[in-house]
Amino acid sequence: MVFFRSVSLLSKLRTRVVIGGMRGMTGLLWETSLLDPDEGIRFRGLSIPECQKVLPAVQPGGEPLPESLLWLLLTGKVIFASDTDVQVFCLHDCMYIKIRLSAKVPSKEQVDALSKELRSRATVPDYVYNAIDALPVAAHPMTQFTTGVMALQVKSEFQKAYEKGISKAKYWEPTYEDSLNLIAQLPVVAAYIYRRIYKEGKVIPADASLDYGANFSHMLGFDDPKMLELMRLYVTIHSDHEGGNVSAHTAHLVASALSDPYLSFAAALNGLAGPLHGLANQEVLLWIKSVVSECGENVSKDQLKDYIWKTLNSGKVVPGYGHGVLRKTDPRYTCQREFALKHLPEDPLFKLVSNLYEVVPPILLELGKVKNPWPNVDAHSGVLLNYFGLTEARYYTVLFGVSRSIGICSQLIWDRALGLPLERPKSVTMEWLENHCKKVAA
Repeated sequence: MVFFRSVSLLSKLRTRVVIGGMRGMTGLLWETSLLDPDEGIRFRGLSIPECQKVLPAVQPGGEPLPESLLWLLLTGKVIFASDTDVQVFCLHDCMYIKIRLSAKVPSKEQVDALSKELRSRATVPDYVYNAIDALPVAAHPMTQFTTGVMALQVKSEFQKAYEKGISKAKYWEPTYEDSLNLIAQLPVVAAYIYRRIYKEGKVIPADASLDYGANFSHMLGFDDPKMLELMRLYVTIHSDHEGGNVSAHTAHLVASALSDPYLSFAAALNGLAGPLHGLANQEVLLWIKSVVSECGENVSKDQLKDYIWKTLNSGKVVPGYGHGVLRKTDPRYTCQREFALKHLPEDPLFKLVSNLYEVVPPILLELGKVKNPWPNVDAHSGVLLNYFGLTEARYYTVLFGVSRSIGICSQLIWDRALGLPLERPKSVTMEWLENHCKKVAA
């Protein structure tokens, strides 16, 4: 904008916030996780490596169970493997007070009990399937997924309680019921959509002996023990990413109008379906396969460089690189890379991803326009899923959606418990901005 040149730095910053997507503006309370540009995501204070170390797994050294992370996000306690005094924040009469207490990681038995509780809530009414079946099979999986969530809304406990006149102080209670029901039912709905589109509608029933992530994988049709571990890891690391991303912020915004968790999460899914958000994991794998299609699996680094420049010079971006907040390699990328090194080190596509990690950042830095040239979570997830047979890239965002429910729904419960108000920021016109800058410059 021309008027940037003649106004103060403060006015420039204000203007860029308004027309620059509110990038970096602090204006949202999000309790369940915090994203640091240099350290990456922390769930209730715990980094991803710390979660992998202290949260219960199916077997020692395995990936954390998503249910254990759900417990952590809901309870708000910073937890460790041994009796250690730690600083935590706890909810008390809707105010925060700093206390000291000795806390432990939930036992495997406690996590198993939560798994059982979720399974007890996972029955999906037939009308939900009928609503999905009313759509063409060719409809995008995210369209079908959002439709299923909207159909589930018929059973909303919050809506029923609100219509009966529930006290504001108790809003969190039916929100909690809706949220656990929704988290429990989403894998069933998501698996139904996958089998409907790609497997001739041959549905696989849930297995009551399996945990949340493993059961989701099983219902999709993948029972390799390594794939079960991958799904546990996938759901855990995709569960939350603070509140400023499109899907999380959308759910928070819609819920601030006292829309129930189903309506709020359906709105979040519509944001997640965008190419600049969750759909990116689909686009990464398609781009990687286009590299293989043109250059072959044993592509050299020089060939990669040429292809990357070809992508950039055509006005496109290299999918899976860069991030709106992070200024380093995404820790979620790193833990997926560690999984691949452990379980599929010789996979050609994994080797290609590794080579991209070496080749892409220097090229992006050479452009001089990229603040973060490093890979994000989407740069790796599709290759892992593809290796175990889940090759349908159009479906990947649905996996993301199931995962993100854990963080979003946990925060919605806290929104209600804290009595957070209707979200209503101020907007201005371009004319107002121009006049404002002129006044400051005068």
